[in-house]
Amino acid sequence: MDMRKLIDFRQNIIQPVLTQMGASNLAAEELLLGTAIQESLFLKYRVQMGGGPAVSYYQMEPATHNDIWDNYLRYRSELAAKAIAFLRSPDADKIAELESNDKYATAMARIHYMRVPEKLPDAGDVKAQANYWKEYYNTPLGKGKPSEFIEKWERYLAQSNI
Repeated sequence: MDMRKLIDFRQNIIQPVLTQMGASNLAAEELLLGTAIQESLFLKYRVQMGGGPAVSYYQMEPATHNDIWDNYLRYRSELAAKAIAFLRSPDADKIAELESNDKYATAMARIHYMRVPEKLPDAGDVKAQANYWKEYYNTPLGKGKPSEFIEKWERYLAQSNI
């Protein structure tokens, strides 16, 4: 894995998006980076392997994306405006943007976690972040395991100092 890609993704995508959204904190930053690494095999896949519907480094399904818009952002106009600001144009195809626009995908992944009433795990608590990701992002029905999240974090992030 090219550590430069991880560093660039964190510094040039995650951090600016969280800042622009007014949602910047280390716990969210770590959770998003861990989610992207777990879901896309270290920032490798933008489209789900095996022909599934999930897209972006966060592997968000269009149905989840649309549910966020229909049942969450619809009632939060300020937050919706912040998400729209990451689109290449206000009338852009949001699913196409989700796949190819890392800033929009990051905003949507952060908003997905914002819907969860349970507070984010503390920064640095990788086990709690892995369990939070599994429960609220991958869901109990998903194939991912917290142990995979932890293993990838320890292998690629703990050693890289990012």
